[in-house]
Amino acid sequence: MTSFTLNGAAVAPEIEETAPLLAALRGPLGLSGPRFGCGAENCGACVVLVDGAPAYACTLPVGAVAGKRVETLEGLGTPDTPHPLQRAFLDLQAGQCGYCLSGIQMAALALLRRVPRPDAAQVKAALDPHLCRCGSHNRIVRAVLRAAEEMAAQ
Repeated sequence: MTSFTLNGAAVAPEIEETAPLLAALRGPLGLSGPRFGCGAENCGACVVLVDGAPAYACTLPVGAVAGKRVETLEGLGTPDTPHPLQRAFLDLQAGQCGYCLSGIQMAALALLRRVPRPDAAQVKAALDPHLCRCGSHNRIVRAVLRAAEEMAAQ
């Protein structure tokens, strides 16, 4: 059994160490934020942060996160107090179906932690591996930039 920290809490899901992290997150750990999209690191729907860096949970074995910090969308904010990134996505209606948004927001969070005031080109580069089939890319970039402003002001 692999132990790691998930959204600030110690966990040790009962699952094979070779199983994808996504299977542990959506299975025994009961999360719904990270999603299965392609299973081949081509869409980004499954992206979570592992020790602060974006990682594809669909291919990353559970054993690879032993002793590490894993963050998912569920760890960002709450319905009553959303994270500035979540609030910006809601305010700007930066998603339509929302299937891709968990991974996009986690990658955006990693960017904002590294580069507190990114420009549009930096946001686009950070989110380039993510597919949004609804075509909300422009609103997504604007939402990340708005969240950066709010986070910098805090």
